[in-house]
Amino acid sequence: MANQIDLTGKTAVVTGGAQGIGRAIVGRLLDSGAAVAIWDRDATLAARTADELRRNRRVEAQPVDVTAPAEIERARDATVTSFGRIDILVNNAGISGPNAPVAEYPPEAWSQVMRVNLDGLFLCCRAVVPLMIAQNYGRIVNIASIAGKEGNPNAAAYSASKAGVIALTKSFGKELAGYDIAVNCITPAAARTAIFDQMTQAHIDYMLSKIPRARFVEVEEVAALTAFCASAECSFSTGAVFDISGGRATY
Repeated sequence: MANQIDLTGKTAVVTGGAQGIGRAIVGRLLDSGAAVAIWDRDATLAARTADELRRNRRVEAQPVDVTAPAEIERARDATVTSFGRIDILVNNAGISGPNAPVAEYPPEAWSQVMRVNLDGLFLCCRAVVPLMIAQNYGRIVNIASIAGKEGNPNAAAYSASKAGVIALTKSFGKELAGYDIAVNCITPAAARTAIFDQMTQAHIDYMLSKIPRARFVEVEEVAALTAFCASAECSFSTGAVFDISGGRATY
């Protein structure tokens, strides 16, 4: 049975919340009593996910490209209009980019991965943090990756972007600690989601070979850790990296 996290009365935003890890996080936050806004660039899938998870709970979908500041600000304002406030921001939206050695890595792919995985996180924080400062409360949970700690071969852009997420988390955590805004990140091992469609089978096999648990992480496991980091119980840790890599990393 899942542990119970109380998010009653809180409003959360989950970027990339229409599928995969994001969808699992949305479901877990709803189960914990939060109202949730799904921010996702796939408007149709986000709306369908919201309908499937609603079950008399407060959830809505906002079409958002996290690389577009104007879209983020529009979604922020729409979420506040619907729910009154934003207490929790889960930065989950991300792409893997191609698997290729550095000498063959397309510069345009590098730029796209950085725009979505790193710039998008910064832009969402930039838009939402002033609201959290004004209410003297907030929880920001950034979904990084074990690749950001260890680096994966033939995945330089993804690894570098997730290392950047870890560094931003540490910076923002120190910057915002005085406002009761906790900023933490999670470093999962790979999960079997649609992001695997962007990877070669050889890269998938490599990732699995590095996990002492000898399996991929379940999306529900990532969602459970996210729910704790998003709660008032996560009251002292900030700028921290919560590992969920099946033993691949022990630091």
